[in-house]
Amino acid sequence: MREKLEILERRRAESELGGGAARLKAQHDKGKLSARERLDVLLDDGSFVELDRFVVHRSSDFGLDQQKFYGDGVVTGYGRIEGRLVYVFSQDFTVFGGSLSEAFAEKICKVMDLAVRNGAPVIGLNDSGGARIQEGVVSLGGYAEIFLRNTLASGVVPQISAILGPCAGGAVYSPAITDFVYMVRGSSYMFVTGPNVVKTVTHEDVSMDELGGADTHGGTSGVSHFTYDSELACLQAIRELFRFIPQNNVDDPPRGMGTDPRDRRDDGLLDVVPDNPNKPYDMHDVIRRVVDDGEMYEVQKDFAANILCGFAHLGGHSVGIVANQPAVLAGVLDINSSMKAARFIRFCDAFNIPIVTFEDVPGFLPGVGQEHGGIIKHGAKLLFAYCEATVPKLTVITRKAYGGAYDVMSSKHIRGDFNVAWPTAEIAVMGPKGAVEILFRKEITESADPKAAMDERVAEYTNKFANPYVAAARGYVDDIIDPRETRPRLIDALDTLRTKRDRNPPKKHGNIPL
Repeated sequence: MREKLEILERRRAESELGGGAARLKAQHDKGKLSARERLDVLLDDGSFVELDRFVVHRSSDFGLDQQKFYGDGVVTGYGRIEGRLVYVFSQDFTVFGGSLSEAFAEKICKVMDLAVRNGAPVIGLNDSGGARIQEGVVSLGGYAEIFLRNTLASGVVPQISAILGPCAGGAVYSPAITDFVYMVRGSSYMFVTGPNVVKTVTHEDVSMDELGGADTHGGTSGVSHFTYDSELACLQAIRELFRFIPQNNVDDPPRGMGTDPRDRRDDGLLDVVPDNPNKPYDMHDVIRRVVDDGEMYEVQKDFAANILCGFAHLGGHSVGIVANQPAVLAGVLDINSSMKAARFIRFCDAFNIPIVTFEDVPGFLPGVGQEHGGIIKHGAKLLFAYCEATVPKLTVITRKAYGGAYDVMSSKHIRGDFNVAWPTAEIAVMGPKGAVEILFRKEITESADPKAAMDERVAEYTNKFANPYVAAARGYVDDIIDPRETRPRLIDALDTLRTKRDRNPPKKHGNIPL
């Protein structure tokens, strides 16, 4: 027995060497952690349990039978984050450049199957050169097996991807299906085809960073949700995410641990919205004064900044925040902001996280580029997401709620549960000036003093329609509140909605306007 235990220990030690000391040093020289070091940072101390550490590939072509490493380039297993079970895989670039083989794929599929079966999140740490070319179509089949599991697990357990090195070709589609993608500046890259192929085919000369770096995907394409300066910061941020999201689609999200008084009123809210309706302000200032401890875990903060999305706690309730941002493009809805918010809302709805909407929206962005880019179908995605959601939906209108955008932003008409407005709210088909120009164009044009006539009609329209009282008279908002009451009123509403029961008609699935 002792001799066999010595063999076991020797092989365990060998499995932890990855591709060997030289390749591990090369990994460190690039400023990157090893596959196992990343798991040490991500998971609670001593909680990682490895599975399939002795798996090796089964290929004999191109001399592969002479190159076998325990684990075959990916470390898989389970561990805990703040005591909560998670399944993990960490690709090891020191073994065949982290390339995916049949055995490599089977290891990932095993932990994904276990995650769904046991109702626990999956976290993938990606650092791979792509398919293992020596294995040919077998490697491609392995990718497809993973894609299928990503799709079937979607909306069942949270799936998180960290891109900690290259991720190219077909490999990019697994992270793209998952719920959240994290990237690191200077070392993370995602693209379907690399710079050399792009130059050959389209004659565009572009660097890896410009084509698929962390800032590109975080701010331009929207593929990534979070961007960090180091792997340590990235992995720590993933741990922080678990303060807000549940284990699966049946469990409730975790309660917040803050000590912020539930009945706290903030006088600063009285001065956030400017008296001039055309003057911008930062919606962060509203959110920060309402949520527990002023803290929001913002999602995609560098992409489509005219809408804010993120997680927070309100009276201990975990909530998803969606908010128009008047400081960027006046908070208008456009293609990118519609897609960003729709995706976030659908995640919250899938995982039982109430949605709190802060609304100040002048409408949808006009222009040829937006129309030709499909603002109709993309804006409809946001509408579809809000309509489809059955979790508690709370809305606070701080200022403008104009036109179709009023309907879209979680209005009472699309099953909003608790809709309130501040006295500064303007709920109307359009702004006063635009409305007057349509309604009284002839009268104003023929007037002896067109400017005075315009001002008079604008003042009349503003007094009659640019306020929350017409909507309140019809019950389209449940109440008009003192801004200082926002936090306690939202918390009380969340308490009452804990037992909400709502469901959509039986169907295989809806057909969201993609």
